[in-house]
Amino acid sequence: MSASSNEFKISVQGLRVGMYLSRLDRPWLSTQFALEGFMVTSEDDLRQIRNLCTYVYVDVSRGAAPDLRYLQTGENDTARPSGKEEFQALRKTRWENQSSFEDEMPRAKRAHREIKQHIDAVMLDLKEGRNLELDRLREGVEAMVESITRNPSAFNWLKEIKRKDQYAYHHALACSVWAASFGRHLGLNRDELSELTLAGLLFDVGKTRVDSQIVVSHKPYDDHEHQTMRKHVQYSLDILGTARGSAVSDRIMQAVATHHERHDGSGYPHGLKNGAIPIFGRILGLIDSYDAMTSIRPHVESRSPHQAVMQLYNARDTLYQAELVEQFIQTSGIYPTGSLVELSDGRVGVVTAVHSLKRLLPTVMVLLDTGKRPLSEFKPLDLAEYAERSEGPLLGIKTGLPPGAYGIDPSELFLD
Repeated sequence: MSASSNEFKISVQGLRVGMYLSRLDRPWLSTQFALEGFMVTSEDDLRQIRNLCTYVYVDVSRGAAPDLRYLQTGENDTARPSGKEEFQALRKTRWENQSSFEDEMPRAKRAHREIKQHIDAVMLDLKEGRNLELDRLREGVEAMVESITRNPSAFNWLKEIKRKDQYAYHHALACSVWAASFGRHLGLNRDELSELTLAGLLFDVGKTRVDSQIVVSHKPYDDHEHQTMRKHVQYSLDILGTARGSAVSDRIMQAVATHHERHDGSGYPHGLKNGAIPIFGRILGLIDSYDAMTSIRPHVESRSPHQAVMQLYNARDTLYQAELVEQFIQTSGIYPTGSLVELSDGRVGVVTAVHSLKRLLPTVMVLLDTGKRPLSEFKPLDLAEYAERSEGPLLGIKTGLPPGAYGIDPSELFLD
């Protein structure tokens, strides 16, 4: 409650159509709104307020009352529902594999080609100043989500062996694949999976409006360049707001607007904390960080997937919600798909599938023998299955290897 007994201070995530907005967290004169107080009547009103503010005041004597979870009691604290409660509410759909890795691979390849064509066309449109054709992307996303719901391993594997493509394209694709795979693991329903996946594909489209010399710079960013790059969030929202075709949902807009916010409030653009960050924003923030760490970028040294997973784990409950980090590791494994690894017997291979209940025992495509010599025929080895039927010493992963170790490039060896 605030000065008026009928006025409540709430997080903008709790604002709904039918509420009367009496005050903002900033002066009215600094906004595009001509009136000081108005009834929220549309999704467009909601989108504008959520993009602008962190919290607002609503007058319950002139409109609908807020959900009590979004109340903000302190004058400077960010109101938010419990991040843990929202996380628990996600887990409602149990997905089972409907096809094997081998059977799904041809369909995954077709879906991969389709989404790549759509991304290429959209990126060209944006660079040439044309509006985003959203329906074109939705077609590719639907094909990709269908493949990932049947068996996520095939598309995850394709994503990893395509890393030689340009960073902007690969990062968009990789984040959308991670979004679909992670969302499947979290139990999102089919519609939620499509929205999260599309958000993962779109959250960085604003970088097409950032000076390309900054984007491809081989030097660490200075303060000015950091601030310039941060503008891509608003540029992305602007692009999505003018997209042609079916409308971008409010949930996608929120995810794009908040994927650089962080659990401890250290993110941008609004310094939101914990549950004040929409759950899709929290998920994409984690995915974006992981893929950026494991990608080859001009101004930052890349990490191995194993190193990136450990960095996420060490940042749980600071940069990222702990429950999400723990579930992501269950999805990716300690050694994620695409990781080069050395086995305990000295052989070397690449991880092709992860078992959520046996994260240290993934399926590995063995490439080199114990003397680090290439095999004439690459052999798939399910370490979990091997452990169950073997009576000898346990065969496991000795260590993760950096990308390119022993000159290995999976995209030049097989399945490309």
